[in-house]
Amino acid sequence: MFALMPVNIRLAVRSLSRNRLRTLLTMLGIIIGVAAVLTMVALGTGARASVEGEVKSAGTRLVFVRAGNYTRGGEGVGIASGLGAAETLTPADAQAIRANVPGIAQVSPTLALRASVAVGASRMFTQILGVAPDYAAAYSWDVRPGRMFADNARGAVIGRGLANTLFGTSIDPTGKSIRVRDTEYTIAGVTNDESDGHKDMLFVPWQALQADLGIRHLHTIVIAAERAGDASRIADEVKALLRKRHRLAGAAASHGYVGRQGGTPDDFTVETQAAKALTQGLYTPAAAFALANLPKLDEVTLQEMADTLDRASDTMTALLASIAGVSLIVGGIGIMNIMLVSVTERTREIGLRVAAGARSSDVALQFLTEAVTLSIAGGLIGMVLGLVASRLVGWALDWPVSVSFGAIALAIGIAAAVGLVFGSYPARRASLLDPIDALRSE
Repeated sequence: MFALMPVNIRLAVRSLSRNRLRTLLTMLGIIIGVAAVLTMVALGTGARASVEGEVKSAGTRLVFVRAGNYTRGGEGVGIASGLGAAETLTPADAQAIRANVPGIAQVSPTLALRASVAVGASRMFTQILGVAPDYAAAYSWDVRPGRMFADNARGAVIGRGLANTLFGTSIDPTGKSIRVRDTEYTIAGVTNDESDGHKDMLFVPWQALQADLGIRHLHTIVIAAERAGDASRIADEVKALLRKRHRLAGAAASHGYVGRQGGTPDDFTVETQAAKALTQGLYTPAAAFALANLPKLDEVTLQEMADTLDRASDTMTALLASIAGVSLIVGGIGIMNIMLVSVTERTREIGLRVAAGARSSDVALQFLTEAVTLSIAGGLIGMVLGLVASRLVGWALDWPVSVSFGAIALAIGIAAAVGLVFGSYPARRASLLDPIDALRSE
């Protein structure tokens, strides 16, 4: 039987090409079904990726390491104070964190300066942050217009609010110069990020700002975890690593607000973004009490967001399944209808084949091959239309799209299965025809 497959495929193609318009109309249901499924899968997958990106940029995966450890009111709950103006946080610490702590996506050394910035005669007192290019990825910046500056260059990224104040709303500031103290920077891009007051800040390479300030230490190290739920674990490992590098006696506390209980206090502060949000505006004892009762806040937050995403994904999957089911069933019914018509039209041909020695299984295989060929051809055309449609819809709506090879293979496989299932009855009906009656037909 399998040896006859190439012959059956050639005969199927020849038979289907006799009436091309009818063949195309028959495939239309499969074409629309596969195209609709691939388009919605592309948009759904892109939407999920976009939402996950927004979740990552919400701050729950960020960890901040700050130089110094001054904690007003910390003595009341046993938290060591002091070392508020420490200068022991260095670029080498940032490199060591990147090299030794797993699960980190981005690391950015950071320096902060409040100073006057000038563009021609316009001046404004604001905050300047010296950062690495990784800072943009950590906060999921969309730098438009322009781009992120290169490391150790004289480029700058300006917040949208500051750009509007200095240049106005109708002028593109990219390529223009801005002065910070005695140093000129060229604006490489504009960011719309509003978290942590970024819209009114100017961002420059940290090495350039470090050289301008004449210092060798850092004010902060910003760390972005690959997964939001790893932020607490990364914070604990960073504490242990920095205590070892800074030769501080004793082991770091497993949990705490800042510093440690007993022994030599930290000369740095490590805090997750989730903990920062929870303790915003709280006096130290209240903040320490809150964190002591909810030490893994980022994991709880991640679980809530993951549950929300899963529910949305399940809803989308059910919607896609229903649309795919209806479209493909309609297409399958069309194939079965046309194949039954074909059996009626070719009754005499079937009789001649059986009289010439063909078995019932050969007749059934021939019609089944035609149904599967018809379905796969429709699936391939639908695949092309679906990919084109998803790109066009994504471009028109400014929506991310993504189609995996697995989704394409699954769509083609389902199309072939539809042809196999709905072509089985016509094929069986053809194989059961009596050859004598078939030869008598006109």
